[in-house]
Amino acid sequence: MSEDVAVIGGGPNGLLLAIELALGGVRPTVLEQYTERPPILKANGLVGRVVQAMDYRGLHERFGGGPRPVRMPGFQFGALPLELSDLGDHELYMLPIPQRELENLLAERATELGVTIHKGHTLLSVAQDESSVTAEIEGPRGNYTLNTRYLVGADGGRSTVRKQLGIDFPGITDDTFVSRSGQVSITGPVATGDGSLEIPGVGVIRPRTFTRTENGLFAMGMFQPGVYRVSTLEWGGDPLPENENMPLPELQDAVKRVLGADVPMSEPTGLRRLTGINSRQAEHYRSGRVFLVGDAAHVHSGIGGPGLNLGMQDVLNLGWKLAATVRGWAPPNLLDTYESERHPVGQRVIMQTRAQMALTVPDPNITALRELMTELLADKRARQHIVDLMAGAEVRYETTDKHPMSGRWLPDLKLGNGKRVAELMRTARPLLLDFSNTAEAATDWSDRVDVVATTTNTDTAAILVRPDGYVAWASDNGTAGLKEALHAWFGERSSKSDLHVS
Repeated sequence: MSEDVAVIGGGPNGLLLAIELALGGVRPTVLEQYTERPPILKANGLVGRVVQAMDYRGLHERFGGGPRPVRMPGFQFGALPLELSDLGDHELYMLPIPQRELENLLAERATELGVTIHKGHTLLSVAQDESSVTAEIEGPRGNYTLNTRYLVGADGGRSTVRKQLGIDFPGITDDTFVSRSGQVSITGPVATGDGSLEIPGVGVIRPRTFTRTENGLFAMGMFQPGVYRVSTLEWGGDPLPENENMPLPELQDAVKRVLGADVPMSEPTGLRRLTGINSRQAEHYRSGRVFLVGDAAHVHSGIGGPGLNLGMQDVLNLGWKLAATVRGWAPPNLLDTYESERHPVGQRVIMQTRAQMALTVPDPNITALRELMTELLADKRARQHIVDLMAGAEVRYETTDKHPMSGRWLPDLKLGNGKRVAELMRTARPLLLDFSNTAEAATDWSDRVDVVATTTNTDTAAILVRPDGYVAWASDNGTAGLKEALHAWFGERSSKSDLHVS
């Protein structure tokens, strides 16, 4: 069996990568070890830049969002409130969607694009040479060998791909706390009807927030009337084994210890106990023809919801570059930029999640630190810095020019033809926005770069955009440097000259 690209893992990152490759003209094969998705409760939604990225692929509404992403009026950092209403056009967006539903919708989209998802196929081993990758697979009908030009490990924190390649996974394991979570029914006077809980002796707890006490951390969110995702974190005590069939009384007791009050719960599903947390990052995201994305490349606390924002943007960064390489038009070092661009972003996420976890530890000194942080977060500039960090809005990649927009995410500009930038990005192709008759300079790349002649409310003359939404080149006057950028990111000139301007 031979393929161009094999994706190991059919979670959100593996499925999104399959979609990106299919949009780029490559048909991958996805191998998922489970025949049915485990009932484990994972992420509750998308937070940060990834929400805009899903809009740029036409998936935002499909995931249950409105016509456009909506900024959050407030959020939290380390269980401290972040007021966002005075920050204007900040980038902290949120799209609530349970991970299982997200995976189902991504699988649906991948199937529409012709992707085949093989369930019940487990990776046993990986080997590679200069021209191909060989994977030994255990499938429902027995073992077989898969030969592929490239392989991507999207197989989670315990990644078999990463281990087979011998890639180091340095970091720390904090085993001083126990987390418990589950989906439960909460009704009666405690449930206010708007998603909040009003607990006697505690007060009102709003959904999608963390409540820190001197005994631990409590978090909850409502997915449908009366049905809540409830979680606790407790520090200290004797180490406990992980348990994916935890009894309900154990969660109830943990909630009472943390909050100091009983919360009535019933009809539990997905009850789970975890001990400790890893903050680790793969030393390399690439080994020859094999790549790591998502949790296979980095693991960290889920506080603040950064996991899918980080992992799915890994995929958006890698997908178009890998497709371009398979299709034959990528410049020689394009695949190297995946690690050089995304590894530093992973480091920043690990840093800020560890900082947030530190702020939640029950300790008098931490309580004093929280008081100081509260004072600092009253400063608008400090809050903006934290918001940019959490959203991923601080990311800026190296480019061939120094324009202020270059290397940064392209906002959803208002265009004179009535279209949105988001609508133009849904093909996952490079895009040149031509505001001043620069289209002719891109003629030799017309087979892979779309050109749209339009107007906008900025002084920019033209913007060259990568398929992942980041600006490759921009100019306020003329086309100086455009051909250099086209060559650097999108390869050698084509013999075609059928420039399409819309």
